[in-house]
Amino acid sequence: MPGFEIFGDEERKEVNDVLETGVLFRYGFDWARKGHWKARTFETELARRLGVDYAHLCASGTAALCTAMAACGIGAGDEVIVPPFTFVATIESVLMAGAVPVFAEIDETLCLSPEGLSSALTPATKAVVPVHMCGAMARIDEIKAICDNKGLTLLEDACQSVGATFKGRALGSFGKAGCFSFDPVKTITCGEGGALITDDRQVYVAADAYADHGHDHIGSDRGAEDHLIIGANYRISELNAAVGLAQLRKLDWILETQRRNKAALKSAMQAIPGIAFRQLPDPDGDSATFLSFFMPDVDSARQAVKALAAAGVDGCFHWFDNKWHYLRKWNHLHAMKAAARLPIQTMANCPDFGKIATPRSDAIMQRAISMQIKLGWTPDQLEQRVQATVKAIKPLI
Repeated sequence: MPGFEIFGDEERKEVNDVLETGVLFRYGFDWARKGHWKARTFETELARRLGVDYAHLCASGTAALCTAMAACGIGAGDEVIVPPFTFVATIESVLMAGAVPVFAEIDETLCLSPEGLSSALTPATKAVVPVHMCGAMARIDEIKAICDNKGLTLLEDACQSVGATFKGRALGSFGKAGCFSFDPVKTITCGEGGALITDDRQVYVAADAYADHGHDHIGSDRGAEDHLIIGANYRISELNAAVGLAQLRKLDWILETQRRNKAALKSAMQAIPGIAFRQLPDPDGDSATFLSFFMPDVDSARQAVKALAAAGVDGCFHWFDNKWHYLRKWNHLHAMKAAARLPIQTMANCPDFGKIATPRSDAIMQRAISMQIKLGWTPDQLEQRVQATVKAIKPLI
């Protein structure tokens, strides 16, 4: 990863198709398109690739999450269980829906654990959002079983894990809806973009309308369309969709390359005593965007990141100290700093986010490091990285 490493003639061709028509808007203008419908084609191919009935493109992964919340009926006062290790957009989408994020513990999969989920349930729980972090899966079969048993909406955040699977089934396809991001640093990119997938026709129709001011998209005359529901503007442009369409067609090659490069690094690191690796409920389904491993303690993890950087091994993240992806450093959420008063701030069940504790997650995250796997490494560069990684980490164990 990420997709921007492999921009080529395929992306330029798809973008030029759009520029030659002058139609950058994803809807209408049928007469001028010359048969080019990039967003529509991307949706069709994505749904087929992931084995689902419907896909809807949005302007971002965040937009997809917000759209999914609305389409799945998640709203004011509903409690939504989320993990503390995720990109903050997961939490923002819950807050924007007027719902209440409830943090539950992760496990060594680096994802929401079934045990953490069970402990966080209350009578107000409406939905669960497991996040398939860093290219691989939560224990999604167990999480789905709990949701089905309790009558809860399962909405998967697979924004970082396009192409990953669990027992042959695409991540994002286990719940009522699943969401993906195609931003600049994702496995495939649109520059900015995202998608919602579902097998539920009602969810798809609601999402398709909600992301475009409620338009029903019936017929070819946009001016004659009715409005099904109140919505927002979360549309993707044809230019962004064109880039993503070319990237989607490279996904199998991307996954093959990532898995080969990751296997070389992991094989060498397995010889270092004291290193443990992230648990993968289905190793064959890992998209291999990251190699995640555990140092013995927080001090050695911090030392390892510094040693790796000094050795020229870039793209290594110690999530415990990361300000984007772990609850511990989300000071704006702790203090509920917002541009305007949020609905949650008026609710009786509004948590004190400054006092939320996730000790089990802390114990895991303080030892965790994730190393980004690149597509563009030559064999020599990969071998140099393997040697530099072992040399930097081994003295710290």
